[in-house]
Amino acid sequence: MRVSFTTFDAPDFVGGPNSWLRRLVPFLQQAGWLVDVFFVIERGPPEACPCYRALTELGVRCTAIPSSATAFAQVRWLVQELAEAPPSVFVVNLSGVGYLASRWVARAGIPTIGIMHSDDPFYDKIFADFVAGPAGNCLSDLVCVSEFLYQAAASTPDIVTTIHMIPYGVPIPPQPATVSTKSLRLIYVGRLVEEQKQIMSVTRALCRVVRELEGTDAVIYGNGPDRERVKRCLEQESVGERVRLGGQIDNADIQRVMLDASVLVLLSDYEGLPIALLEGMACGLIPVCLRIRSGVGQLIEQGKTGFLVEDRGDQFVATIRAIAANAELRSRVSRAARERIVAEYSSEVNASRWTALLRDRSGQSPQPETSKRALLRGIRSLEFLDRTVSQSNAKGER
Repeated sequence: MRVSFTTFDAPDFVGGPNSWLRRLVPFLQQAGWLVDVFFVIERGPPEACPCYRALTELGVRCTAIPSSATAFAQVRWLVQELAEAPPSVFVVNLSGVGYLASRWVARAGIPTIGIMHSDDPFYDKIFADFVAGPAGNCLSDLVCVSEFLYQAAASTPDIVTTIHMIPYGVPIPPQPATVSTKSLRLIYVGRLVEEQKQIMSVTRALCRVVRELEGTDAVIYGNGPDRERVKRCLEQESVGERVRLGGQIDNADIQRVMLDASVLVLLSDYEGLPIALLEGMACGLIPVCLRIRSGVGQLIEQGKTGFLVEDRGDQFVATIRAIAANAELRSRVSRAARERIVAEYSSEVNASRWTALLRDRSGQSPQPETSKRALLRGIRSLEFLDRTVSQSNAKGER
């Protein structure tokens, strides 16, 4: 059985979708699957990209999709590669090229699976085009990572795509973080970007906390386009080393870092199911998150497995103050947060659900030679479309 994935990668990219993929692949290999991953690479050689490098080290056949002036050329190249070794199942993780190619893969009879990773306009567009769109363009299956995303997708009328909910899974450290009775370390883990993550507001909120509460400090882990803005903000806030940038941490090491903290802070505008939140709770960190509609609410039971706040200001600070003042509360919530992840969101639970879905869909796939012939026919169609578009553009330029 062979499964082919497509995804995005870049030298500084450690997003949740690729963290999930890196953790799932070893389970699939152990279950006897041959795994191929096709990457859309940005800003650097493939070997400099963390997911590409990590999967290559696992013996996975990883291939970079060539940069091209046209999407048609990239899609045609990908379909050609798939024709060389037709998969039993094709999974689009994080790749517009992969979604475009899925139309041609599906026409070859190969089951196609997409993933709703987040509650944002990009995935709204994916859903509109490849689930709610014309039947000939639709995925065979869509996996939603949160209850909110699943309910929104499953309630859409007249769709032919089968909708599943498979939350992410994360490793469970043998021992949880030690909850200190004397100090409180807060951490943020994620992309340093204003869009979605509101990293400047998070930075200012952490600085306010350490100024107002003795015995607290904070570390901001990650990288992104707003890193220099965060750095300047910390200089302006004049809190010294009590709030510092911790740099980018590879997802293989992130829980080791988390075990030195007490509270995980996530104040995003929107999420799918935040992997950093799962990782932190698995370590026994106390999550403090902004109340949003997708992801965090299914993990956090207020005051029991964590805390939901309505703002990044007064209520956030008051919540941290209450946590800092009550050692018994810290211990109780830390323990319950970890137990929640152990019960429902471990890597093993996620892998078993994905393995079952892939095994079921692989039984619906044609024989490789049949798929190959159909994919090659698709390539000829793509070549015709590419020529037609090129000729049309040339006439327009004249």
